[in-house]
Amino acid sequence: MKLRPFAVAGALLVLGGALYIGSSGAGPLPPLGPFLDPVRGAWGAVAYASLADSAAGALPGLGAAVEVRYDTRGVPHIFAASEEDAIRALGYVVARDRLFQMELQARAGAGTLTELVGKAALAADSEPRALGMPRGAEQKLAALAPGSLGRRLLDAYADGVNAYLDHASPAEWPVEYKLLGKRPTRWTPLHSLNLYARMGHTLAYLDGERDRLAARALVGESAARALFPEHTPIQEPIQPNGAGMSRIDPLRIPAPGAVDSVAMALLDHLPSTMRLRDDAEVSRLFASNNWAVAPSRSRSAHALLAGDPHLGLTLPSIWYEAHLVVPGKLDVYGVTIPGSPGIVIGFTRDVAWSLTNTGADVLDFYRETVDDQVHPTKYLVDDTWKELERREELYRDKSGSVLRVDTVRFTHRGPLQRLNKEWVSIRWTVNEPSDLVSAFYHASHATTAADFLDVFARDYFAPAQNVIVADRGGTIAIRSTGHYPLRPAGSDGLSILDGSTSASDWTGYWPVSQYPQAMNPPQGFLASANQEPIDPQQAPAYLGYDAAYEPWRALQINRLLRANDKVTLDDMRRFQTDPGSVRADWFVPYMRNAAAAVLARGAAPQDLAVADSILGAWDRRYTVGNNGAILFETALTLVGRRTWDELVPEGRHRARGDAKFGGPARPDGRLGQRLVGRRGHRERGGGPGRHRCRGARRGLRHAVQAPRRPRQRRVGVGEVGVGAGEPPARAPRLLGARPRGAGGARDAQPLGAERWVRLQLAHGGRTRSAHSGDGDVSGRAERESCLAALRRSPALLARRRPRAADRPQRDRFAVALAGLGAIDPHAGRALTMAILRLLMLAIGIALGTVLLAWWVVPVVAAAYGFVMHRTSRPGFTAAGSGALAWGGYLALASVGGAPVGSFAASLATSMQLPGWAPLVATVAFPALLAGTSAYLGARVGGRYLTPA
Repeated sequence: MKLRPFAVAGALLVLGGALYIGSSGAGPLPPLGPFLDPVRGAWGAVAYASLADSAAGALPGLGAAVEVRYDTRGVPHIFAASEEDAIRALGYVVARDRLFQMELQARAGAGTLTELVGKAALAADSEPRALGMPRGAEQKLAALAPGSLGRRLLDAYADGVNAYLDHASPAEWPVEYKLLGKRPTRWTPLHSLNLYARMGHTLAYLDGERDRLAARALVGESAARALFPEHTPIQEPIQPNGAGMSRIDPLRIPAPGAVDSVAMALLDHLPSTMRLRDDAEVSRLFASNNWAVAPSRSRSAHALLAGDPHLGLTLPSIWYEAHLVVPGKLDVYGVTIPGSPGIVIGFTRDVAWSLTNTGADVLDFYRETVDDQVHPTKYLVDDTWKELERREELYRDKSGSVLRVDTVRFTHRGPLQRLNKEWVSIRWTVNEPSDLVSAFYHASHATTAADFLDVFARDYFAPAQNVIVADRGGTIAIRSTGHYPLRPAGSDGLSILDGSTSASDWTGYWPVSQYPQAMNPPQGFLASANQEPIDPQQAPAYLGYDAAYEPWRALQINRLLRANDKVTLDDMRRFQTDPGSVRADWFVPYMRNAAAAVLARGAAPQDLAVADSILGAWDRRYTVGNNGAILFETALTLVGRRTWDELVPEGRHRARGDAKFGGPARPDGRLGQRLVGRRGHRERGGGPGRHRCRGARRGLRHAVQAPRRPRQRRVGVGEVGVGAGEPPARAPRLLGARPRGAGGARDAQPLGAERWVRLQLAHGGRTRSAHSGDGDVSGRAERESCLAALRRSPALLARRRPRAADRPQRDRFAVALAGLGAIDPHAGRALTMAILRLLMLAIGIALGTVLLAWWVVPVVAAAYGFVMHRTSRPGFTAAGSGALAWGGYLALASVGGAPVGSFAASLATSMQLPGWAPLVATVAFPALLAGTSAYLGARVGGRYLTPA
């Protein structure tokens, strides 16, 4: 058999590329072999996702048997003899359901994501390390005595997680590990503390200093304080102020002052959280709410409590529902954060509680004086040089190789960062010693609302939370709980402090008696929704700054509660999904007045009239498909952008994510409403809008007109462009092909049709040509019949075996075996033999994959091609067998109950692919491996096994 150099070289390249992508991935592609493997890959994870009817196993460290029952919603109910055993079992079941999420969150807090995904995560890892989060977690763990409650619970939880890792086979690992080609990391108590650090970063890393400084640099100190006040001008506080209604404080914005060059110089030196708080979509991610109703306003004469915590939208959810029971000691139901030992929000037989974020300012910046601007070793405090603590931070990649080494220095306040020519240190309560595990443990054992608040305030540190609680006796209470720094006199928390003096240091923390709080208020209800906790007229002490608080949801909740003095459980559920909006009730009249003023002049475009009619017809409720809501939100966003775009230093107008600046210093949107009605407010020069007079009314008119064309390009529905989202990209565009119909009649053909015709002609098959040879005979023989070619070729005639019909009769079974094993390719019926070979090879590939792994496919196929080189096109048979083996396995899994089809659809959606893509890729991958391997094996077999 002659070797065909080009065909063999091409097959080698294709096979090598497939093997490389299968084992190592390429670019954004993960290693496809472990991922597409139907036994241990993504589909294997689906098969193991269903709960068994019953199972038993041994967990190291258990003091007694633990029973876990799953209800119809998949919630685990854990029954244990001791609380530590219950926490062990909790670690086990959470790891079973959320293992990758746990590791991802813990690594995000520790700054070790590069070890999971490579250097692409360097930027994400550098921030927590620069903020000292891993060091803070290590110090918290070191502060826990070996036999302390917190340490015992952390150890028990880690034991449970690791017990699951020991029990689970690689096929049961979450699909993300197969995408990344990584093994799960064993859990330690430090992982849980890194998770808490991550939550602290999410909820308590607010940089009001940056916003205030940016405004001060451009408009002076007086105007900056007005734009970024310490207190919100709309008061609907968590601690009732006795007014019975919201209060709006007068707004006074002084004329802009001179540019502050000192503040401008400092601006480049201040670190940024890089948060886009001006984006309404981002701000709504953190929109928690809770409320409690006293028995006096409840139809059942019992206290009612509702909680709806909102964090970043993740898949899976940040919360995990569970029920822990230890007879006589513990019975708590609620939600935990995967990786946290205990219930975070929930209820017992005596109390129920929920949390919202307080938004307290618990972070301060200090300008430090160091001994060397490049490699400092000391810093100056009260005319004394103190040694800096040094910590080497090593960033490793997936293989363990070092990607980068950073040196992080620490003062007594916290981490020190060099930004241009300045050194700035940070003090942050999230890094202070604390024991959150004990806080949640003691809270779940409280028997009254007062007891709950006391134990929580004693143990809980950060991030500060508005804790609302109701008990069996009918008491309702709320307290903004956390450690709030006592700052030196004259410091409001919104200025960069002088680090060269200890007079700038915190002097302690607020006493609990000063926390914003209330118990059984006369109004008969309590509510929090991230609004300012306490009215400054009641307690003017600085807790946080205006931009951290948002009153609109609190206004809506309190409006609903005030209007109903006999609240039922159904009412509570309805309140949680009520689509009404106080903000819309306040703003829409101003928008319509602005539109009416333009329309009255008769020169307005038609679409403005359409927009005005949409706002007029809108019921001011946020319901699905409501064009008025979309138009209103777009207009409000533009009001903010057009009003505050001058608060960006010269040359940074495009720097929404500028690493040095972090975007415009944008005051809270409530100021826009307060500016309505003020005429002639001309903005200072220096920004893109310096030639526009933008009193609030004119700004609103522009906003009503502006949303439509940009929004029309984005959503493309309706006269004003509001409705569904963009259509998904089509496959021809993704493949680089021109859309059909874009270039004449030729483009009207099906994609790839012309190429398919050329392919058939090149191979000489399935066309109307008289020739239908297999290409094994060259030259003039291609134009003659096979018999004539054989007669003209003595070499081929010498090799030719007699057909079965020319031989003496023999056993049919022997003939079939001869044909099946390619001992005699002409034995038996050709179609029957081909089908049998296909099935035989498919079974071999399937068994090899089940017993070993995906890499068995090319090995089995190459061996098949080597032995079966006499058969017709063994590569095609092998390719079909590979596809049949893996496709058949997936089909059997679907019949057996594993939702392979629905999982493929969800996977395709998450990867922005057509719904059939994952299944087709799974079948095509072994076909490619098997086909090329068998072809190469056949060429080698034909070379060495064919007699001369």
